[in-house]
Amino acid sequence: MTTDGWLQIALLFAVVLLAAAPLGGFMARLHAGERTLLTPLLGPVERLLYRLAGVNPAAEQNWLGYTLGMLAFNAAGFLLLYLLLRFQGVLPLNPQGFRGLAPDLAFNTAVSFVTNTNWQAYAGEVTMSHLSQMAGLTVQNFLSAATGLALALALVRGFARSGAGTVGNFFVDMTRSTLYVLLPLAVVTALLLVALGVPQTLDASATATTLEGAQQTLALGPVASQVAIKQLGTNGGGFFNANAAHPFENPTALANLVQTWQMLVVATALVFAFGRMVGDRRQARALLAVMGLLLLAGTAVTYAAEAQGTPLLASLGLDPVGGNMEGKEVRFGLALSALWAAVTTGLSCGAVNAMHGSFTPIGGMIPMLLIQLGEILPGGVGSGLYGLLVMAIIAVFVAGLMVGRTPEYLGKKIEVREVKMAVLAILILPVAILGFSAIAAVLPAALAGLGNAGPHGLSEILYAYSSAAGNNGSAFASLSANTPWWNTTLGLAMLLGRFAYIVPMMAIAGSLAAKTRARASAGTFPTHGPLFVGLLAGVILILGGLQFFPALALGPIAEQVQMLAGKTF
Repeated sequence: MTTDGWLQIALLFAVVLLAAAPLGGFMARLHAGERTLLTPLLGPVERLLYRLAGVNPAAEQNWLGYTLGMLAFNAAGFLLLYLLLRFQGVLPLNPQGFRGLAPDLAFNTAVSFVTNTNWQAYAGEVTMSHLSQMAGLTVQNFLSAATGLALALALVRGFARSGAGTVGNFFVDMTRSTLYVLLPLAVVTALLLVALGVPQTLDASATATTLEGAQQTLALGPVASQVAIKQLGTNGGGFFNANAAHPFENPTALANLVQTWQMLVVATALVFAFGRMVGDRRQARALLAVMGLLLLAGTAVTYAAEAQGTPLLASLGLDPVGGNMEGKEVRFGLALSALWAAVTTGLSCGAVNAMHGSFTPIGGMIPMLLIQLGEILPGGVGSGLYGLLVMAIIAVFVAGLMVGRTPEYLGKKIEVREVKMAVLAILILPVAILGFSAIAAVLPAALAGLGNAGPHGLSEILYAYSSAAGNNGSAFASLSANTPWWNTTLGLAMLLGRFAYIVPMMAIAGSLAAKTRARASAGTFPTHGPLFVGLLAGVILILGGLQFFPALALGPIAEQVQMLAGKTF
């Protein structure tokens, strides 16, 4: 661990906060229906879209109507993407001549991109046509992120409104999030990535002469446009199999900094928007403090673990001062690799610039744990905020039990219905992760895909289902997941992690919106100070620890003990 490394990490967080605060203010005004700088340019486009879709922007929905509209929209998106992937071989913009995907892989991929997971059981440059990349995957990168933003806004309105029967209009929230937030940011940052060396072309490939004089064919395509939105929308699906470790997706340390900033900026800005929308910016600062502390701690542990290296590599004569560089790009080094790993899993992004399966056992465990904590640090675009607010409901409930008072949060009494729905939501991850992992750990069809035996093999299973249910998308890449078992069960885990969580969360939004917002009294537990920050961080860690620690003990922790003893599987 070096001073230079920590300075790079500090610079990234500083740049994110500088951009997130004004962006959050813009988003709050936008979704309050106020005029913004982009309204003269994009307002006519927005109104045209409503007319074409038959949407009345002034008509709001209750929580059930909002949820059903979201489910129908995403079901249609899944069906269209599935059909595109199945029949891409007979469609235009397929200069490579790729065939349609097998049914199980098309199902897995369509579910993956609709749920904002972007798990990829294929190599994009040898599987996907340009049409599939652009009209299928890139479009869903926008829409799945906009869906997350819309759902978060609905929950925030539940806290902000008093005695209301509605939580907004899904189609309006989704349209504005796409048109005013994601699309402008994607265009600007895509142009920046092109300037930094990321290709953007409809050519299928280019031929290069190597240093030895041989000819090498390099896959090309519309890369920059997909990379821009995959990072901004915390999607993570790469144009190339190596994802952001590929030099065409992430050519330089500066491009790496830009993409890490992209991953964090919208999710962080939404927290600032939350503070403005509920009329108390101190609440936003408290949530940011929890996110920042836990994400920084995850980065530090990962960085420290990788900087120590491994006894096995040292025994082979490698200089231990260099740390564990297996699976990492020299152009990024340990610091930026560890930072990216923590950010991409603290978010629901899943893009990788280093191979997590090649990290040290503890270094690989931290990204897995960050997913298992709910990906709320700061989490995916939209999904991170509503996940953290569900945790906040549990935290104030625990505080109420300790002091013997009815719990309140943001002026709303947290009663039986809200607590039941919150508990139901947070049970989704352990049920999906541990349930599917238990079956896969004994089923021959699943075990055949493992690249390693022993604790690391168990870690491959745990990471896969954690990534799927957490809608992350990264993997321990030694797992061969393109089989009917893995494609089907991981697809089901993605659906559970996204939509089974959303329904109880939206029920909470509707229940809170109908409640009268009360003023804070002398007996109200303050939720903007250090005590609440500590309580919320503790609840997040305890829930994650209690649910997943036994499985982690059999996987990465056991592997760490084996590694220190000089043994390997």
